[in-house]
Amino acid sequence: MMSKNGEPLTTIPHTRGISRARAALSKLDPALAVAHAATPAFTWRSKPSGFPGLLKLILEQQVSVAAAAAIWTRLQEGLGAVTPSTVLTHDIDRLKRFGLSTPKARYVIALAEAASEGRIDFNRLRELDDSAAMAELIALKGIGRWTAEVYLMFCEGRRDLFPAGDLALQEGLRMAEGSQERMSEKALYARSERWRPHRGVAAHLLWAYFAEMKRLARPLVKK
Repeated sequence: MMSKNGEPLTTIPHTRGISRARAALSKLDPALAVAHAATPAFTWRSKPSGFPGLLKLILEQQVSVAAAAAIWTRLQEGLGAVTPSTVLTHDIDRLKRFGLSTPKARYVIALAEAASEGRIDFNRLRELDDSAAMAELIALKGIGRWTAEVYLMFCEGRRDLFPAGDLALQEGLRMAEGSQERMSEKALYARSERWRPHRGVAAHLLWAYFAEMKRLARPLVKK
């Protein structure tokens, strides 16, 4: 996939591109201007693509980063290689021994079956436009809109997606606006339309701004 200027859309954006997009976003939305002014430079979040990448995102749904990392480590050690074939040698009870919940064990097996049967082809997924790729991912058991958007952003480097259901993004925008209440997912999707074609950078900016505000609010520990 190529952008209008011939630049690949499924490669990780470079630092200069992110910087230019931040400047453009700060002119499009006063709240993003606030976030831009307060947030240090950041790089694009990048994760492995393909079957292991999507499986890892399933593990990260609705758990802490530390908990997901621990489960992923146990799964890697238990499977040897995280592939559809190694997953399918384990039933739900055996996967649960690695720390997966029953629903996530079912989702992981369903993903492995879909990959083995050709119902999801990660190489072909890269050739689809954002809407078609989203539809293909959401058709899989256990993959919702947030997971699909984050996979395409982090694992394929797609630049014009915005996972408005993410609470950190909602809270980041609330902080930047000085509002009392977070914007709803539906309202935030509508708001993000004005940030095209840089919605992915807007998401990274709000994540980084949220993290920076949390860091600044953290009380100093006296030694």
